[in-house]
Amino acid sequence: MFTGIVETLGEVVAVTEQAGSAVLTLRLPAALLEDAKQGDSYAVDGVCLTATAYAGEEVRFDVMGETLKRSALGDAKAGTVVNVERPVRLSDRLGGHLVQGHVDGVGVVTGRAPEEHWDTVTISLPADLARYVVEKGSITVSGTSLTVARAGADDFDVCLIPETLSRTTLGRATPGTRLNLEVDVVAKYVERLMGAPLAARPTSTGSQK
Repeated sequence: MFTGIVETLGEVVAVTEQAGSAVLTLRLPAALLEDAKQGDSYAVDGVCLTATAYAGEEVRFDVMGETLKRSALGDAKAGTVVNVERPVRLSDRLGGHLVQGHVDGVGVVTGRAPEEHWDTVTISLPADLARYVVEKGSITVSGTSLTVARAGADDFDVCLIPETLSRTTLGRATPGTRLNLEVDVVAKYVERLMGAPLAARPTSTGSQK
């Protein structure tokens, strides 16, 4: 479980393609690896990955074909910069919102409007995800917890403050950039709990006493 508060930027060192998968090698700051061990989880641009090996400041991850197909990690190559967060601990403050690291779809930056103190960024999203995005609600964009400023039928706006612009890859995202999206998991559970029982409930034709 993550919070969407990006800890650091990592650099892709190599992407080694395999049959139906790939090995992703990242270079991370040494301070982030002081107590690291094999099997640790990391959110890489919002995708939960498991560390399989360490070599100095480099970390290797196995990335399945499904992940490459359903997320923007399929675009990664040597030199790509990614957002990185380690899992939240029970003693930590929940600064963002509950993030699973399970990408729901890929959005595309369609507009960017610099303001005096922030940038407003418009991002498209798949039609089947639009119902989970609400104004003033939370959404994870490439591993970054953000508040939705405007929710449209097929896109949404977020306002990026200077801290977000400088500490995450969203500061350099331009129109056409593909971004990983994870909607609020609470909304999906509510839909499931409210929808399935109602759909399964038989229609009453008799009188009630």
